[in-house]
Amino acid sequence: DVQLVESGGGSVQVGDSLRLSCEVSGDPNMNCMSWFRQAPGKEREGVAGIYVGGFPTSYADSAKGRFTISRDSRTKTVYLQMSDLKLEDTAKYYCAAGPTCLVRQVQRSWGQGTQVTVS
Repeated sequence: DVQLVESGGGSVQVGDSLRLSCEVSGDPNMNCMSWFRQAPGKEREGVAGIYVGGFPTSYADSAKGRFTISRDSRTKTVYLQMSDLKLEDTAKYYCAAGPTCLVRQVQRSWGQGTQVTVS
């Protein structure tokens, strides 16, 4: 049984930085760990993904240059470092495990999400 638990969300101001964490328990046996986000009234969208071994990584255009995804295999934690946060980054952020990065429909396991609010 796989559990993904996100943490690190909060309320920040435009231009601030924030680091989200996703702790993985069990063995997802998936090729990719991804971060998705969902704003009110919008579809859940992929933000960043990282394959087994830490390479390669994938980013949505909105995240390129500002967000960095990484993983610590020893602690089974996936991180999303976010910098230069914008109002449009406000959303609930979800961690997911699946065979392919950033494709919402194929993700097999999801966390409960952590809220990020930028004002």
